[in-house]
Amino acid sequence: MTPHKKILGAIRRRPDSEEHEKIRKLWTAHSIAEDSRDIPGLMATLTEDCIYKMPQNGLAWEGHEGATRFYNELLTAFPDVHFDLQNIVIGPQGVFEEAHVTGTHEEEWHGFAPTGKPVEFDVLIFFPWDSAKEKFSGERVYYFGLGENA
Repeated sequence: MTPHKKILGAIRRRPDSEEHEKIRKLWTAHSIAEDSRDIPGLMATLTEDCIYKMPQNGLAWEGHEGATRFYNELLTAFPDVHFDLQNIVIGPQGVFEEAHVTGTHEEEWHGFAPTGKPVEFDVLIFFPWDSAKEKFSGERVYYFGLGENA
């Protein structure tokens, strides 16, 4: 399927209240698991073939093994990380969230040397929804402002 046809299909999807509730509940479970540092709980919300991408630096992690590495790296670098949700959009294509992130930078993270100091930055995250598997097929994470105070 061409990218154009794929996006047209996504745009034309009609909201369904039952599916919306499934997506919302799974996103809530995902967020609770992340706050609890519950890696198996996080993996339970993701398809086996999920892909985590950080487009601004070209990094990607594939499957549950890759997603586990992504979270272990994040939680090691910022052991007290906190996501303060600013906005959320839930639709048949998935979930989009905007959050303000705070934490202490304890370990290297994707080229940012640890400072041992508190940091703040913002993230935009898209969780694509796989309607056939009724799980998220990963995340696309965009971060802003980390290099300014890391």
